[in-house]
Amino acid sequence: MTSTNTTRALAAPGLQHADGTTGEEQRLPIAGLLALAMAAFITVLTEALPAGLLPRMSADLAVSESLAGQLVTLYAIGTLVTAIPLTAATQGWRRRPLLVLAILGFAIVNTVTAVSTSFVLTLGARFFAGVFAGLLWALVAGYAARMVQAHQQGRAMAIAMVGIPLALSLGIPAGTFLGAAVGWRVTFGIMSVLALALVGWVFARLPDFPGQTGERHTSIRKVFLLPGLRSVLFVTLAFVLAHNVLYTYIAPFLAPTGMAKHLDVVLLVFGVFALASIWVIGVLIDRWLRELVLVSTALLVGVSFALGLWGGVPAVVYGGVAIWGLAYGGAATLFQTASAKAAGEAADVAQSMVVTAWNIAIAGGGIAGGVLLETHGATAFPWLLVLLLVPTLLVAWRAKRHGFPPVVRR
Repeated sequence: MTSTNTTRALAAPGLQHADGTTGEEQRLPIAGLLALAMAAFITVLTEALPAGLLPRMSADLAVSESLAGQLVTLYAIGTLVTAIPLTAATQGWRRRPLLVLAILGFAIVNTVTAVSTSFVLTLGARFFAGVFAGLLWALVAGYAARMVQAHQQGRAMAIAMVGIPLALSLGIPAGTFLGAAVGWRVTFGIMSVLALALVGWVFARLPDFPGQTGERHTSIRKVFLLPGLRSVLFVTLAFVLAHNVLYTYIAPFLAPTGMAKHLDVVLLVFGVFALASIWVIGVLIDRWLRELVLVSTALLVGVSFALGLWGGVPAVVYGGVAIWGLAYGGAATLFQTASAKAAGEAADVAQSMVVTAWNIAIAGGGIAGGVLLETHGATAFPWLLVLLLVPTLLVAWRAKRHGFPPVVRR
């Protein structure tokens, strides 16, 4: 989840590029964008996989499921406390070495997770996984934007972000299935191997870009006060918090109905519709950003009501999860695009704030969901989602002038 850093010199139509082609002739660098998508895939898989493996990880590490859920929380805390300062500290660094550093970090922490028998050590590894995630999310979409012309940036970002729904639709169900078949440790080990392979792909296919010079740095306070940005941050925070409360504890939510044994299928349904969502978002986002945000939030409100009232009916669960995936799949692209439009040239700094808000939501989801699970049970989750999402919908609706303005269509 990161915003674009508009590089007009690279985006100008008709400009001759290093390879001798003009802007009109240049094609999308698919191989490089897919390398970024793979980086996003590994990041999301590292973040969310404990949700699918929660019962096995808790049993193996000898802790309760609510305590094991804090593996997601520590990951998020690692990102939220370091994303802004790391982004500020590395603005002047060249982009490719920084990206490689983040990917190698994932290889290391996932290896530690795979071999650790200590819950405390595993928590530490998850914290540093979150640190590397914050660094990576501050690079990916901005990297994609700098690789193409201005009129191609939306499509380039959609390709770079396709790793998110792919991780949700294929990676998490496959990881959950693999964890059941050969153990959750093997799954984390495989992710380390994928990260090492990606380093070679990055060197082979991604160009290197310089960082920002000192005179172009923008203060965090000034960016935070930009019109509309606070609305985007609030909507991001509340929307993602609602999602993570239920997603992190989806296994105990399904347990009372006996559907926990079909967890991999439920996650697959979610992921397939999340993948469809990002395709829809990629096609429509340039003209319907505001409407897409409102519809996505409204759909999630409806799903929450349905699961709260009829969460014991398998057909309602599967249908609700499908709509949930459709509503959530394109969320990262929607919110980072909105923040980029609100922040303009300060998009990178704004994106570090979006990353921070996103991961406060992930941490909050793990904590709030764990407390709710212990005190009121998993059936209370949908009603917490309603309480979070109704104000979110109102804020997005009112941010018509700045934040989520309608696109002027000719």
